[in-house]
Amino acid sequence: MIGIGEKFPEFSKTAVVSLEKGKEFETISSDSFINDDSRWTVMFWWPKDFTFVCPTEIAEFNNNYSEFRDRDTTLIGASTDSEYVHLAWRNNHDDLRGLKFPMLADTSKSLAEDLGILVADEKVAYRATFIIDPQGIIRWVSVNDLNVGRNVKEVLRVLDGLQTDELCPCNWEKGQETLTAALEA
Repeated sequence: MIGIGEKFPEFSKTAVVSLEKGKEFETISSDSFINDDSRWTVMFWWPKDFTFVCPTEIAEFNNNYSEFRDRDTTLIGASTDSEYVHLAWRNNHDDLRGLKFPMLADTSKSLAEDLGILVADEKVAYRATFIIDPQGIIRWVSVNDLNVGRNVKEVLRVLDGLQTDELCPCNWEKGQETLTAALEA
């Protein structure tokens, strides 16, 4: 699996960005968010559309969309399902109709493979979350087993810590004191 300190892979994929007829799809590429001097990116993956745990996570990311926006962070959701399956799911699931972020379609599974997050026997993505800094460097990775949803508040907490560029102690939260390293004499 690709890890912290590595450059996020280059990609260009179709994503569902709207339910409005004729404006449903856009191409999103790594160039869309990498090398922007101020924007961070959170890309989170789920295994399959039309399942049970996945929409709870997607809806929770959407519920916290303004929190990511307030942190100058682009939010992108992704799976190995096609853009047409994403669109059908959004149209048929009450919690997904009003999504404010794109649903990336990695139908070739090439990006998931480059990230090292494909489940070997099923060829679907693990529940992986990547925080990527403005230079395109991965600063945090979290991967859950297929059956366990992630904690969006923890993603925000880690993002806050990374954005301070300071030492953050265990259980640190935005607004709390950071640590100062004592210099040895």
